[in-house]
Formats: sequence, C-alpha cells, structure tokens
Amino acid sequence: MKKFLFLATVIFILTSSFMISKSAQEETILQKVANANGFQNWKNVEEIKFTFNVDRDTTHFERSWAWKPKTNDITATSAEGTIRYNWADMDSVAFKTNGNFINDKYWLLAPYQLVWDADNLNHTHKKEAEAPMSKKAMQKLTIVYGNEGGYTPGDAYDFYFGDDLIIQEWVFRKSNQTEPSMITSFEGYKMVNGLNIATMHKMAEGNFKLYFTDLEVN
Repeated sequence: MKKFLFLATVIFILTSSFMISKSAQEETILQKVANANGFQNWKNVEEIKFTFNVDRDTTHFERSWAWKPKTNDITATSAEGTIRYNWADMDSVAFKTNGNFINDKYWLLAPYQLVWDADNLNHTHKKEAEAPMSKKAMQKLTIVYGNEGGYTPGDAYDFYFGDDLIIQEWVFRKSNQTEPSMITSFEGYKMVNGLNIATMHKMAEGNFKLYFTDLEVN
C-alpha cells in the first residue's frame, strides 16, 4: 500500500509539473502583452471611472463613464445628460450609447481587449518591424476581427512595442484595408491600482489628442 501511495504521489507531481509547463508554453503574445500591462489585476476591479477627451484643432469633446465590470452596470455622462444601463438589458438608446462606450473602453484598455476578444480575432506577430511614427525597430502585433458580430466587424489593428511589451504606437485599419485609417501614439502611462494605462494618444501632425482624465480604479 505504501509503495502504491508513493507511486501515485510521484505520478501526480510529474503530471502537475507537465501541466504547468505546458500552460506556460501556451501563453500567447496576446496574453503576454495584456499581462505586461497589469491584466492579471483586472479580476480585482469593482469599478472603473474615466473621462474620454478628444482635442482636434481648436475643438474639445468629452464624455465620462463609470463601469462595474462584475455586474456590467454602466453610467454614461455627457453634455446630453446621464444614462444608466446594463449589458443584460439594453433598449435602443442604451445600445447606441454602448457603441460609444465600447469605443472609449477600447482606447483605454486596448491591451486587455487582446485577451477579451481573442476568440473573435486572428493575429500575427513579427519580432521586428518599423514603427510608423518613430520609425524605430519594434515588435509588431496585428489583429484582425471576424466579419460577424461586434460594432466594427472586420477591422484591423497593428500594435508596436518593445521588449517590455508596452504598446508605444498603433495603427487602426478600417475593414482591414491596407492603408491606415488612423495612427497614434500610446504614451502618458499611469499605474492605477495595478493597471498600467496609456492616458494620452497623439497623431504625428500635432492637431489631434485623445486622452483620459478623472481616471479611478476601485
């Protein structure tokens, strides 16, 4: 009996070690980039608040959000007023508002979307490519969304980052077209309760800034 128990223990340890090793090997570049930006801490978030701002030439636009990810209760505040809704029960007004939320959340938490959307996209990874703004050699991660579902099906994004896996620049390509639809920087990183978030995005031309204020993570 003692020999049997010893053998079973050894088999269990070896099997566990193999499973851990296999899991580590299977970590994708999507997960690595997300984790480099604090995704492992997302499970602790009860509520996140932020204001989405856009400055273009002399104009300014903003709208604010409060999101409870565990219940998916969302509060939207803009010049038009305040709307509260839940993803489980959206009317036409909430659905339209939620399209704005999805956009703003994507800008705020783009590295995490790589994991959240993993089942609905294809990705390719290059160890070295020329970043479009800085012209520096960086890694390039391209993701292309499926043609069905979501608010912008078929769109593509190119992420550029160094060995630290922190995104520095990105390209948005509408409907996976070859030419860029938008190119901006990722900068102004702030660590907020374990989440590493880029709070500023700029175009090379200098007449466009998209940024976040009033950022709170509870």
